[in-house]
Amino acid sequence: MIFMLSLEKMVAVSGKSGVFCMVGNRKDGLILEEYGTGKRFFAPSRLHQFTPLEGISIYNQEDATPLAEVFTSMHAKLADTPLVSDKAEGAALKAYFEAVMPDYDRERVQVSDMRKAVKWFVYLLERGALKEKEEAPAEQ
Repeated sequence: MIFMLSLEKMVAVSGKSGVFCMVGNRKDGLILEEYGTGKRFFAPSRLHQFTPLEGISIYNQEDATPLAEVFTSMHAKLADTPLVSDKAEGAALKAYFEAVMPDYDRERVQVSDMRKAVKWFVYLLERGALKEKEEAPAEQ
């Protein structure tokens, strides 16, 4: 089994902390579920902006690395590289990112981007939302 993250239904919502699971949509907003509690609520699009985590990438030297791969790297290096707090100073966040993603673009990736990535990773890890996904069997 390979550790691959599926961020397909995970959404960050402006004005709300954490990451939510999209369970439905309407023309005027989304129906979201909180990880851990399972509590559902409606978030109107006139009040909030929605960012699917699946569409987020971190710039590297050549192109960009999808957030799922960044999270996979962070998870794989948990034993060797302890997580840094999302409230840590910029230098600590940069050192952490160098350890988990050595080829990140130091000019285009801002400390605020690193904070969000660490915050989302910790949030999902604490709630058991980061799951292993089996790779489809290869065709013979």
